[in-house]
Amino acid sequence: MDPIAQIVFRCAAVYVFMIIAIRVTGKTELAQLSVIDLVLVLLISNSVQNAMVGENTSLLGGLTAAAALFSLHGLFKMSFYYSKSLRKLFEGEPLVLIYRGKINKKNLGSARLPLDELEAACREHGVEKIEDVNLALLESDGNISILSGNYGRSTQHQRRIKRRITQSNQSTSE
Repeated sequence: MDPIAQIVFRCAAVYVFMIIAIRVTGKTELAQLSVIDLVLVLLISNSVQNAMVGENTSLLGGLTAAAALFSLHGLFKMSFYYSKSLRKLFEGEPLVLIYRGKINKKNLGSARLPLDELEAACREHGVEKIEDVNLALLESDGNISILSGNYGRSTQHQRRIKRRITQSNQSTSE
């Protein structure tokens, strides 16, 4: 096999393996890298380098490997844009962690997300108590989105707006 084609093939194999490995280990690993996560990423990149370029450690070999990785990445992103099922297979779907102040323990367990991390995410979004969260999602990129507010009650601001709208409708109907 041609040395350049061999590098492209090796890069493709390592790229697909890494996507599958990251998908299997869980998407929460991607959102915020801890020290041990960063060390893991650095060591993995070092360990797979030889698997991608083999004996060819030349500049051309390195550039070929980088070009192959960028091309594969572009193909995957384009495929995900056009195919929702492929995107769902590789990236997953958002998981509901909290709905109307109630924790979904099944999804929390399947995401292997400790309760204290969920509570920390709530605090980062300015929410003191889990009961005040309307919706918390573990997004497919590993981030946690929090929507909060008085989902069952009108706030003073909302009542004022409703009053203005009602008054405006009454004056136009007269």
